[in-house]
Amino acid sequence: MSFLFFGKKKSLSSDFKKKRNQERLMLVLSGILMGVSFPPFPFPFQLLMFTGLIPLFIVIEKREKLIDINRAVYLFGFVFSLITLYWVGSWQKESDPFLMISGVLLVFVNPVFFMIPSTLLYFSRNIFNRSVSLCLLPFFWITYEYLYMLTDLSFPWLILGGGLSKFINYIQIADIIGTLGLSLLVVLINVLLYKALISYKVSGRKLLWNGGAALLLILIPLIYGNLILSGYKLSQRTVTAGIIQPNINPWDKWTGGNLDDLAELNLELSQQAINEGAEILFWPETALPVYLFGGAFPSTANRIVNFITERNIFLLTGMPHVRFYDKSEVIPGDAKYSEKSEYYYQTYNAVLLIAPAQGVVQHYGKMKLVPFGERVPFADELPFLKDLIKWGVGISGWNVGKDTTIFKAVINNDDTIRINGLVCYESIYPYFISGFTRKNTDLIAIVTNDSWYGNSSGPYQHKEFAVLRAVENRKSVIRCANGGISTIIDPLGRTVKETEMFTRTVLTGKVVLQEGKTFFTENSLLLPLPASAFSLFVAGIFFFKKLKVLLKI
Repeated sequence: MSFLFFGKKKSLSSDFKKKRNQERLMLVLSGILMGVSFPPFPFPFQLLMFTGLIPLFIVIEKREKLIDINRAVYLFGFVFSLITLYWVGSWQKESDPFLMISGVLLVFVNPVFFMIPSTLLYFSRNIFNRSVSLCLLPFFWITYEYLYMLTDLSFPWLILGGGLSKFINYIQIADIIGTLGLSLLVVLINVLLYKALISYKVSGRKLLWNGGAALLLILIPLIYGNLILSGYKLSQRTVTAGIIQPNINPWDKWTGGNLDDLAELNLELSQQAINEGAEILFWPETALPVYLFGGAFPSTANRIVNFITERNIFLLTGMPHVRFYDKSEVIPGDAKYSEKSEYYYQTYNAVLLIAPAQGVVQHYGKMKLVPFGERVPFADELPFLKDLIKWGVGISGWNVGKDTTIFKAVINNDDTIRINGLVCYESIYPYFISGFTRKNTDLIAIVTNDSWYGNSSGPYQHKEFAVLRAVENRKSVIRCANGGISTIIDPLGRTVKETEMFTRTVLTGKVVLQEGKTFFTENSLLLPLPASAFSLFVAGIFFFKKLKVLLKI
């Protein structure tokens, strides 16, 4: 007696065992190839992505039952997720046990979502022939990637196109098709190369057709990318940014460190940036872990405002933000209530723009909150979950921001810069950011704190995903990170300057303020919406046919 994939007992022949083990090896190989094509593995590892799905296709194309197909996909997805997402549990000595548990669960749960395109593939086989169905898989894949962005459980870290960030010549076409468009190309190239592989002994014409089509899908974006990189005109309008990387241990910061010492450190580094020519300052996510402008810390708040007023410079910073409501106001449905003080309030993981002499002139509350880390999924629908699930540093109960704020900072008393300020995890959402860019932003600024995850793959992946946001929208990206990686990325996705991990430093440099909107910015849903509609159509036809059989119509 032996076990099949997930525990079903059955007497197995030696030939079946051999075949099963061979297929498992193929699935593991596919997961490894896709995993090592993601950052931080350097170029040319990204080229493996164009063949990494072929072993998976070899296995699932031989399988008939949906459960057998999805078992194969799960094993592939588990290996892929293990290589790329192992870091989520943090695995540092200070790490909260709940964070570690969440990291382990993610590695096991994330592969389930890869079953969405494989299930749609199975549905399609009941409507079209197998060859046509496999060619439709790229559309089913980007349907999964898009829908995964829409729920409270969203963690779209493994969008295939995002793994190509280091293939700088190829990704330039993202200003037309976006990162999901790159994902579509990746899956389609794999499909065509698989079809060429299985036809090479049968039909020379099919081999040439499929292989030639795959080659074109590689060459056309490369030609486009080379033309863009050699001929794109960058704006002469620039601003010198001063990016502050204080490198504070995030666990210590949230356990009651000295606020004045933290403020002093950031101000000292800010003065260094100003001495190096900075015209606008950037501090990282939750630079000071208090509601600084909530009324409880007037001396520290005044100190920061006085500092930037004396130097006539704007400061964009990550900072917790609180909004209080008295009983005469309309109370939002998601407001929390303090029984001790008898008032309603909302708290946000926020970005604040602090202006000389004025203090906070604009704020933005983070809209895309990390599931479990910053917000309990479905907590609004099931409020009891808020009390059941919390983790040690006390940041798992933020309110969700409501508006795509565009910050306006005046430089040298005459030039108003429009900034899209994002908090950390939000930078992995291409369609979310294009919504800001359509409001005529000049640059994208990301405040983040990747120090939670140590010197693992996570911070390097996060930085590289910002490259795609720059290319999609042709906007410079500034990343201001507590412990690294802080960086300046130009509108072509090229890293101009960057810091090392876990260094206390200042990064100053000129940032291109590129005007205009790309095709992707203005038409960002042109691919995922039709793909999703078609996938829904395929699922509907499948269930309609099954219902007809069931009812014997």
